[in-house]
Formats: sequence, C-alpha cells, structure tokens
Amino acid sequence: MDNRYWPLVVVVIMLALGLTLTVDDFKRAATLRKPLVVALACQSLLLPALCLLIAEAFHLEPHLAVGLMLMAATPGGTMSNLLSHLFNGDLALNLTLTAINAVLSIVALPAILAVSMTWFLGQGRFLPLQPDKFLAVIGLILVPIAIGVAVRHRFPALAQRLQKPVRIAAITLLVLAVAAAVAGGRKTLWHNLGVLSGAVVAFCAVSLTVGYLAPRVMRLAPRQAVAVSLEVGMHNAVVAMGVALSPQLLNSAEMATPAAIYSAVAPLLAVTFIFLARRVDPAFRSVAPAPVQTAAG
Repeated sequence: MDNRYWPLVVVVIMLALGLTLTVDDFKRAATLRKPLVVALACQSLLLPALCLLIAEAFHLEPHLAVGLMLMAATPGGTMSNLLSHLFNGDLALNLTLTAINAVLSIVALPAILAVSMTWFLGQGRFLPLQPDKFLAVIGLILVPIAIGVAVRHRFPALAQRLQKPVRIAAITLLVLAVAAAVAGGRKTLWHNLGVLSGAVVAFCAVSLTVGYLAPRVMRLAPRQAVAVSLEVGMHNAVVAMGVALSPQLLNSAEMATPAAIYSAVAPLLAVTFIFLARRVDPAFRSVAPAPVQTAAG
C-alpha cells in the first residue's frame, strides 16, 4: 500500500469513530465527573509514563520505542465500545470516554509524540514535531471526527446507514495497514520480534490492568471499571500506523511495527483480561436467584 494514502486511512478511521458519537455523549461528561477524571488521568498521564518505562525496561530500539509511545497516545475506538457491550460494561460511560479521548488526542497525541521523540531520538536536545506536522496530526484527527459527529447529529438516519460500510472499510484498512507495516519494517521486526512482542504484550496488559484497578480503588462500580479498562487498554492501531507511515508525518515503517503487533494481540488480551476480572473481582459474583414460587406452592 502506497504510503501517500495513509492520511486517507486515518481520516476514514476517525470518521468511523465520529459516526458512532453523539452530542449527548459529550454532554454526558458533565454528569460523570469522577469516572471521567480517573479515566483521563490514566489515559493522559499514567499510561504514557508506564509505556516509557516499558520501552526502557525492554531496551527497545529508539524508533520502536517511539512507535510504542505512539500507540499509548492514540485514542480508543469502536472495538472498546463493542467489547464493553459484550461484557456488560457501562456502555454510556464508554461512549463518553471515547468522545472525550478523541478530542483530547488532538493535543495529547502530538505532545506525547514530541516528548517521546525527544527522549528516545533527541540525544539530550529537544526534538519537537515541526509545526506543520503538529497541525497535520490535529487536522487528521479533529476534522473527520467533527464531520462524523455533525452527520450523526444532523442526519441520524444517514449516519446509521453509513456506519456499516465505513466500519467495513475501517476493518479492510486495518488488514492492509498491518500487512504494510509488517512488510515495510520486516527487517527491524525480524531482528526485534521477541523483545518487541514482549513489550507490546506488557504494554497492553498494563493498560488494561491500570484501567481496571484505578476505578476500583476509587470505589467505582465494576461495570464502570470494565468501561474504563477497555477505553484505556484498547488503542487505535490503525491511527498509530497511519501517523507512522504517512510521508507527511513520520514516514517510518519501524515506528509502525509496534502498532502492527498490537493490533493482532490486543483484542485477545482484552477479552481474556475482562473474563478473568469478572471471575476474580468479588463484586461481580451475583447472589443466586431465589426459587420461583409456583401457584401450588
């Protein structure tokens, strides 16, 4: 897949996300202050710091480390909402967090990327994204999300019809993205497969765990903890690969390889983690229903 088309890939993915969001999702944030603060603190502060520690602990090659940090900076997507629905999470909270994270990523993604490039590639000097690239990242995320939300708000029936074909296009682009990222960075991937896979699995496991335990420590309900865990733990790999592979942005196949591996392992790890959390957390253990009384009894 020609790297020149990667900005279009990101636009389609963000449009698909925007079509799932409503204005009410953003309004709902005002009534969910505590879970929202917990989730955003995990997503914007704690998770990037832990990701940096994981990259250092696994001694990742600098470009791979930046690619892993790029994953930490990307917002969630429809997969977290789908899993939240399947595992009886607080879907309303999940949709709200997706909406807020999408807006937050407009600034957080370029900022975290600039810091990680300075840390791993700057050799002691500040190495920010150039202003044009910073604005390009903002545009790639903000504009299609805003269009999607506007279409959903103004033409809800049209948005409903568009969701399926746009989602199919997003899945197709995901497959192409993984193939292109693996093909483009195959030499780096081959030499670093073991350590990179370990770092990606560790990052995903830490994201899910932090996203679940932080709400529980703050005494939020298990259903809210599931929603926060999936939102914090599930990142948009296609956006990360699009930013990494776009010639107008990073133009680096090496930086895209962590996202390629992540896209393959994250859904399985998320399902496994939530299944175990539901088994281990006592709050999920329901009391057996009382016997049904019959008319004769």
